[in-house]
Amino acid sequence: MSTRHVGTHHRRMVSYPRSLVQSVYTLLFFPLAAVLIAALLLRGFASVVPAEQLSLGTVLLALGLTFIRLLIAYLFAVAFAIPLALLVTESAWAERVFLPVFDIMQSVPVLAFFPVIIVFFVHYGLYSSAAVFILFLSMLWNIVFSLVGGLHSIPTDIKSVGELFGLRKFAYIKEILLPSVFPYLVTGSLLAWAQGWNIVIVAEVLHVYIPGATATSDIVGIGSMLVHASAAGQTQAFLLAIAALVTAVALINFFVWQRLLKYAERFRFE
Repeated sequence: MSTRHVGTHHRRMVSYPRSLVQSVYTLLFFPLAAVLIAALLLRGFASVVPAEQLSLGTVLLALGLTFIRLLIAYLFAVAFAIPLALLVTESAWAERVFLPVFDIMQSVPVLAFFPVIIVFFVHYGLYSSAAVFILFLSMLWNIVFSLVGGLHSIPTDIKSVGELFGLRKFAYIKEILLPSVFPYLVTGSLLAWAQGWNIVIVAEVLHVYIPGATATSDIVGIGSMLVHASAAGQTQAFLLAIAALVTAVALINFFVWQRLLKYAERFRFE
């Protein structure tokens, strides 16, 4: 078989849509302006507590702020997870050294870091950043281990395509690795968001972790709203916040994750 024929055969095996690469770029390099604007908005709501009489508007505001925190934490988690997964799978030595360390980090409850993190961020007045960092830690390892599994599942002949065409470093990652692990990135992201929704209920209630603090130290979000409504016995407000949270989770799952899971099936190896 000629070299040209082999090259054509391999090129056909990895003929991923260019839209995937563009989608990954959008996912990883989300416009910094949007993140900075979101951070400024969150800082403005850092020490505001919802009024006693909640309305649909305040619930939607709290839900929106929580979503922004989750989004920022997720973008950072993906940006860190990809190089960490590549580091682990770089060689057998790297896997023996780093994989047990990552496994230990994943096993440690994320809330164990919370008091130390709160003290550090609160010292600088970065209340929302404390919640974002906790969400980031809770999301990170789900994505890392999913990507590690995906990198291990890439067939040898697919990897050889990069050598055949002389792809190096970033080009190899862009053309071979990222398309190959895209289904695993989607799966890990789905698990990470589920973990983030769970953690956000306590991540926004900062006064519990600050000595001598009151509820005014909490940040506005659907998590803190649920805790405050429950503690105050405001059943109607609690049910309204729960309904908004469940609706948001369902809509994101249906319009984002289910579609991404279906799209990712195109890139699975048979």
